[in-house]
Amino acid sequence: MSDGEDLRRVTLDAKRLRALAHPLRVRLLSALRLDGPATATGLGRRFGQNSANASWHLRQLAEVGLVAEDRRRGNRRERWWIAAQDRTEFDPGDLSEDPDASDSLVTYLSVVNGVHHEQSSTYLATMQDWSREWRSAAELTDDRLPLTAQEASELNRRIQSVVEEFRRAPQAEDVEVFTHWHAFPVREHPDTGDQL
Repeated sequence: MSDGEDLRRVTLDAKRLRALAHPLRVRLLSALRLDGPATATGLGRRFGQNSANASWHLRQLAEVGLVAEDRRRGNRRERWWIAAQDRTEFDPGDLSEDPDASDSLVTYLSVVNGVHHEQSSTYLATMQDWSREWRSAAELTDDRLPLTAQEASELNRRIQSVVEEFRRAPQAEDVEVFTHWHAFPVREHPDTGDQL
C-alpha cells in the first residue's frame, strides 16, 4: 500500500481455516474489515442472527486471532470487535494436502465464492443507479486460456501485483471498488470431451 500504509496480513493454517470455514464467520470478518469496529448485537442484526449467536462466532474467530476485542470502545455491557488483520492469505495447494484442512478449505472457498456472487449481484441490481462513467468502468467478464500450472501461477501473481499498484489510502472522491479474480483449471467431460 502506498502512502506508508501497510496491510496487516494473516496466513491461514489448518486451525484458522477450520475456524473460518463457516458462512457467518466469513461474513462477520468481512464486515469488520470493510466497515470497521462493531458489536455482536449490530453484526447479529445485520446478518439476521441474535446477538448471542453472533457473539459466539466472534469468540471462535478471536480464539485463532482473526478478530479481537476493541478495548478502546464499549463497556461491561457492550463488547466491540475489530478485525485483527486486513487481508487473509493462504496457499490452497498446501492446505489441500493437509487432511485436517482439506474439507474446511472447500467449505471456506465455497463461502467466499458465494460472497463474491452476492457482491456482483448487488452491483447488477443497482447498476442503473451509478453514473455512466462508473457503468463503463465496471467489468464482469471471463476468458478461457490454455495454460500450464506455472503460467497460471504467474498470471495470478501479476494480477495481484497490478491490484497492489492501485492500493492506496482512500481519497475524498474515491468509491470503494470490489475486485474478484478467479482462475482455476477445467477438466473435459470424460464421455464427450466437452469442457465441464
